[in-house]
Amino acid sequence: MSTDARASHRIKSIEIDDDSLAAASRDQEQERQVAIFDLLEANYFEPVEAAGGPYDLRLSLIENRLAFDIKGPDAPDERWERRHLLSLSPFRGVIKDYFMICDSYYSAIRNSTPQQIEALDMGRRGLHNEGSNLLRERLDGKVKTDLDTARRLFTLICALHWRG
Repeated sequence: MSTDARASHRIKSIEIDDDSLAAASRDQEQERQVAIFDLLEANYFEPVEAAGGPYDLRLSLIENRLAFDIKGPDAPDERWERRHLLSLSPFRGVIKDYFMICDSYYSAIRNSTPQQIEALDMGRRGLHNEGSNLLRERLDGKVKTDLDTARRLFTLICALHWRG
C-alpha cells in the first residue's frame, strides 16, 4: 500500500458518547485524554468496505455492546457510514485485570520503589497489549488497525467499560 493510501486511512476525529462514560479518576481521565491526542496524531484505521478516509469515529455503549460508528469523507454522491457492534464479553476479563493492575500502578507511583513501579508497568503494558490484540481480532473483517492504534482504542474502550 502506498504511503498516500495508508495516510488516507486514518481517524480524523473521535467522539466518546458522554452518556456511556462514568466518572473517572484524575489518572483515568489523563490516560483517556492522552490516548485521544496520540490517536489523532498518528493512527492507521481502514474499514474494510471503505474507499478511503479520513474517518470520524464515535464510540459508545449500546445495549451492553461496544459501538463503532464510522463516517467517511463526504463524497459527491453519498456519505459512507458503518456501525460495527462488538460484544464486550470477550474483553471483560482482560479489562478487569487491567483495571486492577492500573490501580496498583497508580498507587505505586506515589508510594513504591522504582523497581516495584517498573514491574507493575511491565504487567500493565502486557495486559494492554493483550487487550489491543483482542480488539484487532474482534475487528477482523471489519476494520484494519495497527497495534498502536488498537492500543489507544483499547484505552478508550476501558473508559467506556467503567459503566458497562
